[in-house]
Amino acid sequence: MRDIGGSLNDERLSQTLKLESISYAQLSRRLRDLPPEVTEALFRNVVQECARGCGFNTVRNTVGRLYLIDSSAVSLCLSRYLWADFRKTRAGIKLHLRLAFHDGEVLPDKAVVTPARQADKSQMEALIVEEPDALNVFDRGYVDYTLFDRYCANDIRFATRLKGNAVIEVISEHSTDPTSLVKKDQIVFLGTDGINKMEHPLRLVKTEDTEGNPIIILTNDFRLSATEISDIYRYRLQIELFFKWIKQYLRVKHFYGLSPRAVENQLFIALITYCLLLLLKAKTGFQGPLLTIKRHLITCLYDPFTTFVRKLYRKFGPRTKGRRRMDHEAIFQETVRQVIAREADHLSDLTYDPRYNRAILKCG
Repeated sequence: MRDIGGSLNDERLSQTLKLESISYAQLSRRLRDLPPEVTEALFRNVVQECARGCGFNTVRNTVGRLYLIDSSAVSLCLSRYLWADFRKTRAGIKLHLRLAFHDGEVLPDKAVVTPARQADKSQMEALIVEEPDALNVFDRGYVDYTLFDRYCANDIRFATRLKGNAVIEVISEHSTDPTSLVKKDQIVFLGTDGINKMEHPLRLVKTEDTEGNPIIILTNDFRLSATEISDIYRYRLQIELFFKWIKQYLRVKHFYGLSPRAVENQLFIALITYCLLLLLKAKTGFQGPLLTIKRHLITCLYDPFTTFVRKLYRKFGPRTKGRRRMDHEAIFQETVRQVIAREADHLSDLTYDPRYNRAILKCG
């Protein structure tokens, strides 16, 4: 916190914010006292602006708008975060997230922060998108037959993985291309009669991952091909990569405050930062990785925007010929010749440099 406060002591920033200085104590109090509803509202506004600036609102895939839903837990010290109920030996919080996905890019769309002990499917209703052109993709931690029946009845599309202990009743089976990764395409009922059997049928697609391991996908979309469904579920890996990115580069594994407000605010600030980086990438037209923008932004934080863009697009070429290789064989043969000709007295000199001898050889 002291490092952050010190880095913000710039006259231009102080004049803009109308503050003489920003101390670490001020940052700590603001992080602790600011209601998370404020940072969440800021996050929603930035998401809307980013969606417009990056084209997420206008773009539609052939399958419709694709949303990835998952959660990630962050471990905390139990003695310092007693409110974050998780395990007997450690505390933790969980970030439940919905990402909009298009053409390899992801945009955080909605986030919910809870103690880590809460199950993933407890936040499913808060994250699901109920619009007809939306396809929600989530993992088997969100499997709930009652909710699946409601989604089928209301034309809410989803795709998920099947649990290993699921009871399946096959109604019909479609043929598949033997050369593709898709091994089965079936219409099934899930659940046990009289206990939890679903009222609506689902589609079961069995495919393989890149290592040949079987993956069983469930969906209530009967219009897409089995290959499209198989490819769509593979996109779910993008949300795992997103969690890894923000934990590594936006510092959400270490928190600056101990209260629930401070932790939740820091998580929303990290998501806002990611969205602003995406917006900056769209406005500059930069095609490189987002991490490059972040690194340049830190060094150009108080420079004019034109300076930042110029440095962002600067291309570095080789300024030297690289490491020069020594011709050891030529040096050895010349040394042998000098010894035979009794011209090797200089070899006893500690200042003798064979590279200089090589230069002499090249000059003839």
